[in-house]
Amino acid sequence: MKSFLKKSGWLDILVSIVFAIIGIFMIVKTDLAVKIISYILGGMFIVIGIVKSIDYFLSKGKYDFYNYDLVYGIIAVIIGLVTIFYSGLIGSMFRIMIAIWIIYSGLVRLSLSLKLRTAQINMWTVSLILSIIMIIGGIYILFQNGALILTLGIIMLVYSVMDLIESAIFVKYVNKLM
Repeated sequence: MKSFLKKSGWLDILVSIVFAIIGIFMIVKTDLAVKIISYILGGMFIVIGIVKSIDYFLSKGKYDFYNYDLVYGIIAVIIGLVTIFYSGLIGSMFRIMIAIWIIYSGLVRLSLSLKLRTAQINMWTVSLILSIIMIIGGIYILFQNGALILTLGIIMLVYSVMDLIESAIFVKYVNKLM
């Protein structure tokens, strides 16, 4: 059991290192990261579309009249091609949608903090500060092209460092845990 747990800990360390490398890549090369993510997603849609289309032709007559595999396959291939050829546009649309959602959430929280103030709850200032930070963050993401990928890269890097430390501690003390 100790051997299994130790191997599991080393695997966690390896995964953390891979996450750190991906996070650094996303921080350093944000535009390229968006393209790569778009190409991977587009490729996945195309493969799914092709598989569904082949499945339709191979199983023709075996399913009922309402078999939508061919339509599903064609639509998936089209979505995949659009995702690949318009990767910049897809990245911008995704960034804008996320930014608008963050701004909206910040405004809702701003309203809540004012209600907390009216109810004379002392934590209203903390809520107010956090909502203003959310609104500013959303506006930043809205107007900064690579901000979302950069932020995600930073989060991945911080997560991987914390997980790396925790996994190293686990591997070091696994014998004492048993």
